[in-house]
Amino acid sequence: MKIIKKDSDKLNSVISISLEQNDFAKKVLEVLKDYQKKANIPGFRKGHVPMGLVKKQYENAVTADEVNKLLQKELSNFIKEEKLEILGNPLPKLKEELNWKSPEITFEFEIGLAPDFDLNLKSKKKVNQYKIEADSKMVDEQVKYLQKQYGRLIPKSEIKNNEQITLEFEVKEIQINQSATIELKEIKSAKTIKLLKSSKINEKIQIHVENLFKSEDDYSRLIGKSYDKIKDLIISATIKEINYLEPAKLDQNLFDKAYKNEKIKSLKELKSKIKIDSEKQFETQSDQKLLNDINEFLISINKFDLPEKFLVKWIQTSGEKPLNENEANEEFLKSEKGIRYQLIEAKIIKSNNLEIKFEELKSYAKEMIKIQMAQYGQTNPEEKELDKIAARIFTNKDETKRLSDQLMSKNLLEFYKKNISFKNKKLSYESFIKEVYGSKQ
Repeated sequence: MKIIKKDSDKLNSVISISLEQNDFAKKVLEVLKDYQKKANIPGFRKGHVPMGLVKKQYENAVTADEVNKLLQKELSNFIKEEKLEILGNPLPKLKEELNWKSPEITFEFEIGLAPDFDLNLKSKKKVNQYKIEADSKMVDEQVKYLQKQYGRLIPKSEIKNNEQITLEFEVKEIQINQSATIELKEIKSAKTIKLLKSSKINEKIQIHVENLFKSEDDYSRLIGKSYDKIKDLIISATIKEINYLEPAKLDQNLFDKAYKNEKIKSLKELKSKIKIDSEKQFETQSDQKLLNDINEFLISINKFDLPEKFLVKWIQTSGEKPLNENEANEEFLKSEKGIRYQLIEAKIIKSNNLEIKFEELKSYAKEMIKIQMAQYGQTNPEEKELDKIAARIFTNKDETKRLSDQLMSKNLLEFYKKNISFKNKKLSYESFIKEVYGSKQ
């Protein structure tokens, strides 16, 4: 057996593997002998089929299979031993005919090589690092929400303006029978609002669906059917309850209920706590935006060539169904940035020893488990219990990969924050959403 690598250029090579008959003939014969024992061919007892007949029927297919196994093994070993960093998978150069009896058979594989480049983390252009602030408007809205959350429901006999109305919706034709609690401000039609205000508890009224809710999403949420499916129907609505939600007073009772473990003594302290908690929650969104922007930034300042023709050819055959050249070109353009960032990220990880060790991943998994358990009131789990849960998680490959990816993103972000120059930008949440996404969420 001979294996030779010939470079076409810096990013493309061809690996030639030349096999002699003695490289695979013994294994082929072993498989054929096994076939001979098991073959059921009319006219012959099982296990007594002549080898000549077995070879005639199976030899070429068995040879092709065994040669393919050998090629894959040797190709993989060669790539590892030569420490070749390849993109995609090796592509066989197909031949029209193969003579399996030839003393030597040569197979060629095209490979695309990862480019060698100097990593750059600096540029005159700085990446925006957003600090999302909870402004007074947001804090005030959260205070009102807490007042509602811990407020008192007062039963009413009629609907005026700010009551909560529990309705039982019914459409027999399409089996709708569902209760929902709404407020008048959610109603679309002034005519429907007038009808509700004039109705009593347990009174059934008829409403045209298209006149019911302002938001089409409310139909799925409150009735259980999408707007498009029921927009032309008349729906029966029975008023079951009318309640006025009296907001809780801004006193010590509310402070203690809202923050049991905090010593909040005034409205000023409550607002301060809300602001701190809100801004802490915003950090995740800000960090995700920062990570996305860093990815784009690193791609823009690290320029290198890719073996594009090879990758397009590889994309043509690597999916569930073959693609033509135009389709593969489109797929390459969609994935090019991802390929470039993967190469940059891999170089950062290798150059800065950021590879994740198992003990580090285990500790991270246990911290995530603690956070989840705390949400269910289990604040002090024993170490043995955490170890058992973590061990169970690591039996699931998908879950292990998800945790590993999360930890790597966290480690990379910490690395970036220390090694990349940023421009700090403070914004309210509303302004952040508008600037980043172009609209309110």
